[in-house]
Amino acid sequence: MMARSNSTREDCNLNLCSVHHQRVVIQNNHKENLVGILHETGSEEVVILCHGYRSCKDRIPMVNLAAALGNEGISAFRFDFAGNGDSEGSFQYGNYYREVDDLRAVMQYFEHEKRSVAAIIGHSKGGNVVLLYASRFNDVHTVVNISGRFNLSRGIEGRLGKDYLHRIKQYGFIDVANRKGNIEYRVTEESLMDRLTTNTSAACQLIPQNCRVLTIHGSADKIVGMEDGMEFAKHILNHQLHIIDGADHEYTSHQNDLASIVLHFVKAGSNRDSPTASYTRAPDKSLRSCL
Repeated sequence: MMARSNSTREDCNLNLCSVHHQRVVIQNNHKENLVGILHETGSEEVVILCHGYRSCKDRIPMVNLAAALGNEGISAFRFDFAGNGDSEGSFQYGNYYREVDDLRAVMQYFEHEKRSVAAIIGHSKGGNVVLLYASRFNDVHTVVNISGRFNLSRGIEGRLGKDYLHRIKQYGFIDVANRKGNIEYRVTEESLMDRLTTNTSAACQLIPQNCRVLTIHGSADKIVGMEDGMEFAKHILNHQLHIIDGADHEYTSHQNDLASIVLHFVKAGSNRDSPTASYTRAPDKSLRSCL
């Protein structure tokens, strides 16, 4: 089911703990090997980090968040979804619930290892995946959605062109090229419909109230607009919204701000009796950071 290799070690700056980096391979239910890096501190709890669209475990903010969690003595696991990064499989457009299945395989692996998953955190498309997971499974009680897209019908024209529906109906697929004109991937009609029929609103309303959800969004995000972050607040029962002023989609100049907000929320959720934990709905209020 899994293999480990290439273990490395670093010392934590804050708590003088030791962090070992372990390569972990987990097989999903499609017999594909998912490759991840476990930042092992020896904690019973582990936080799972999910990357975004056509991204991987080695991109920001995945690496920086894992390091920040490790510095607090919290083990973290960042992995590649099937068809991305080092994992097996072919990339597919859409694929939201297929990636939920990948996350489920990761959750079951840590359950088998007698580890407790303290939180699942997703960036961009990964934010959608962790929310969809929480709507389907009731085995995680802290979820962080970083710059996820609420309205999945938006953002398509930028990649496929304004006439994408006509062309995909005519030809059955659209090939997406990079700036050099090289074909990077193919979008089929089936995969496009997978995205367009994924109902974010309905899924958010299925997330149970005992699941704490934090949405973080940058006010300068030009890929997924800030209004998407605000929509999540209207549909999730136990939700907090934090807007980081000036932050872009990758939080390029706001990595420390992002890590600080995530750590506070995760650590509050690790102790259900903590007075800093919040379990009430606040659809019309958001925290705004000018850090």
